[in-house]
Amino acid sequence: MKTKKLTFPNAKGQQLAAKMYLPLDENPRYFALFAHCFTCSKNLKAVSTISDTLSQLGIAVLSFDFTGLGNSEGDFSASGFSSNVSDLVYASRFLEEHYEAPKLMIGHSLGGAAVVFAAAQLDTIEALVTIGAPSSPEHVKHLFSDELDEIEEKGKAKVNIGGRPFELSQEFVKDLESQNLQEVLHAMRKALLILHSPQDLIVEISNAAELYQAAHHPKSFVSLNGADHLLSDPEESSYAAEVISAWSKKYLPTFRSENDVKGHQVKVRLAGDNYTTEVLTPFHHLIADEPESVGGKNLGPTPYDLLMASLGTCTAMTLKMYSERKGWNWEEVVVYLNHEKVHQEDSAGVGKNKGGKISKFTRWIEIRAKELTQEMKEKALEIADKCPVHKTLHEPIEVETKIKDAES
Repeated sequence: MKTKKLTFPNAKGQQLAAKMYLPLDENPRYFALFAHCFTCSKNLKAVSTISDTLSQLGIAVLSFDFTGLGNSEGDFSASGFSSNVSDLVYASRFLEEHYEAPKLMIGHSLGGAAVVFAAAQLDTIEALVTIGAPSSPEHVKHLFSDELDEIEEKGKAKVNIGGRPFELSQEFVKDLESQNLQEVLHAMRKALLILHSPQDLIVEISNAAELYQAAHHPKSFVSLNGADHLLSDPEESSYAAEVISAWSKKYLPTFRSENDVKGHQVKVRLAGDNYTTEVLTPFHHLIADEPESVGGKNLGPTPYDLLMASLGTCTAMTLKMYSERKGWNWEEVVVYLNHEKVHQEDSAGVGKNKGGKISKFTRWIEIRAKELTQEMKEKALEIADKCPVHKTLHEPIEVETKIKDAES
């Protein structure tokens, strides 16, 4: 993943800390804004996983800390729900000025309510997504219900939310109570995707039904069955991102030009703390990774998996082309591959590394056809060895490595 740390001013000129998640080619399908949950931050695992996954799927995402939270300036106790909405509006203006106006807003929990209000003020927003969102902002009052009387009596009180202390004012509570989310949603004519878990113990699933009922079409609902409110399981977060990406293609279609690989045939980028690596060709985007047992995240095939995939796909394509020229009606060609390191003397191959170990690829070919003669099988073995990748692996290979100056 590639992220940029940014700051931008809110309505009071205070600097809000943000992260920009960019696709490999830095030529996104579109830009999106992510609003985190109540008292959370942009560094919440679900926020970073969803943003990272979306960037791998070609969507640039800006996530940030609301006023007074995380690394952002300002006093949280002096902010409120309206302040969150304002922060989103200013984040959108920042993107429009420095990058491109966002088309999508994503909000988690109370952030989901905030994106609805912000989207109503921004013509550039064409679609929005809520994740575990309440149908009314004042729903969050249950998190500090024991302190409501003290807030009413003294005008403010210390509360503990998620193990962290906060000071909330009576103005904060009144601001929550004054917001009519369903009314705003009912007046909106923008595509809406509602993601919610039936097992959400913080914001009940009935909230999703109320949001869906209030909204106009086009509207969609997808159940995050089995997930908790914070989407603490990375697989649940990745799934949510994949759903968002696929859904948005319907409502935010984009023309994708040929990928910019800087004049090369393939571009590979590894950025971040793990081994998740992006692979870009002029027309495609792939992910490679290492297993969790060696410190990876297991989000994609390993480098050797990709190498075997290259040999296998080339083999299958070559056999398909040959069978069509011969007029053989083969329904399916399947290639299985294994890779291992073997001692030179155990290999049927000939090489200079006498006594050492070499790479050995074992390839099995399975052909499904109504008629498969012995002659066809023998010919398939012969033709498989003639596939271009097979030939390349047997040729003398030279790899020249150069340093490429990084672009600013």
